[in-house]
Amino acid sequence: MIETILRALRLLAIVAWLGGLAFFAFVLAPVAFHRLPSAHEAGIVVGGTLPILHRIGLVSGAVFYIATGLLWLRAEVQTRAIYALEMVLAGIMLAITTYSQLKVIPAMERDRVTAGGVIEAADVENPVRTDFERRHVLSERLEGAVFFCGLGVVLLLAVEGKRPETGRIKRI
Repeated sequence: MIETILRALRLLAIVAWLGGLAFFAFVLAPVAFHRLPSAHEAGIVVGGTLPILHRIGLVSGAVFYIATGLLWLRAEVQTRAIYALEMVLAGIMLAITTYSQLKVIPAMERDRVTAGGVIEAADVENPVRTDFERRHVLSERLEGAVFFCGLGVVLLLAVEGKRPETGRIKRI
């Protein structure tokens, strides 16, 4: 019974995290930048939702990591490798999300404020705008890396169900 609950928690956590990333990247950001009157207004919307997305990711990642760790502790030795790889990918996702939330996003906000509040109004040669643009590209790449690591986790979850020894839980 506990294994079923742990597996359900892992699935819910990765679905929430990846679903949020997919919605953000493929729906929210494109709609904001194509429908709102200015890039500044779109940036306010996107920038305001990113910390929420990161919180969802951090909570979901922690739930996934803990549930997977508990399953790993209970699994037979030969089945632990897949759990370990899932935990490595989830750990990378957590580290990248934390770095983005604590370092990249605050630096972008400082650049925006330093540029007078509207980054697009600053000259393209302005070092503050250049730094903002560089960090924006980094932010996009970091979110993409988290998404692709998450897809790796999903693939491992799919493979996990096909392995005959997976699911045989050692009774403690």
